[in-house]
Amino acid sequence: MAKRAPIPDGVREQVAERARDRCEYCRIAEADTFWGCQIDHVISLKHDGTNDIDNLAYACAPCNRAKGSEIGSIDGDRDQLIRFFDPRRDNWDEHFRLEGDAIVAQTAIGRVTAKILGFNTSDRRLERQLLQQEGRYPLR
Repeated sequence: MAKRAPIPDGVREQVAERARDRCEYCRIAEADTFWGCQIDHVISLKHDGTNDIDNLAYACAPCNRAKGSEIGSIDGDRDQLIRFFDPRRDNWDEHFRLEGDAIVAQTAIGRVTAKILGFNTSDRRLERQLLQQEGRYPLR
């Protein structure tokens, strides 16, 4: 039962600091998104994930809402279940690249993550485009 306990404020702060206050999925800065960022369980509690810091990621509200408690999706190119990008074990640049205001997937993991998290919906691309014009995206 301990794994279902609320995440302490100190742990939330550590997760945000480790992520440099930006979404670990789409890389938008928390300061640049209206809804802010939230703590995401990489492996959800319903799939036996834990509240351990190694299972937590910082996610903007749109990414976190779209991901929900899921851990993967069917990749149409392979017709098989593929896990989502895991910020704790995967390198973002191996799975994605930025082309203008689009986040382009480079792997099956990248494809299912980009599709389900809605990286390239018109509103999210417009948001990135406006931030790019201001020099605020991507932050390195």
